[in-house]
Amino acid sequence: MVKIPSPRRLFRSRSKSTAGGIGGVDMCAMVAEHERIEWEVRPGGMLVHKPDDDGCDDAVEAILVKVSAGCGGWQHDVSVDATATFGDLKVLLSLATGLWPREQRLLYRGRERDDGDHLHMAGVQDKDKVLLLEDPAVTERKLRSTSLAQLMGVPCHSFIQV
Repeated sequence: MVKIPSPRRLFRSRSKSTAGGIGGVDMCAMVAEHERIEWEVRPGGMLVHKPDDDGCDDAVEAILVKVSAGCGGWQHDVSVDATATFGDLKVLLSLATGLWPREQRLLYRGRERDDGDHLHMAGVQDKDKVLLLEDPAVTERKLRSTSLAQLMGVPCHSFIQV
């Protein structure tokens, strides 16, 4: 186990001696020098990373989600932010599949997920599989509209022959 020196030792100038730590080398100074981490001491005495100028610490990690259809047999690999929602994933899939987001149902680990659920909170990791199903109510509506269009397309027959 390595004993971490007090925060004051992190901010001392290089002109002072580096004696101390393991083998006469100040490990914290070496780590800070190597990683170029800027530290600050908060009023309560807590040592934290200094925030960047833009306010965000790190870029959001992108993950690859494998989306497969229930019975269609096709599979899409979609790259999305790890903190995105299932609704965001539906929007990306609508571009690839042609289904509107309201016509899609996404299942992960056997459960249908809501549009507001975040991927990382549901446990979706890189190269995980999500199942895409078309909403049954929408498919029924489509079948009804196509059968009605076929009926309307049939020419009318006269009932009375002259």
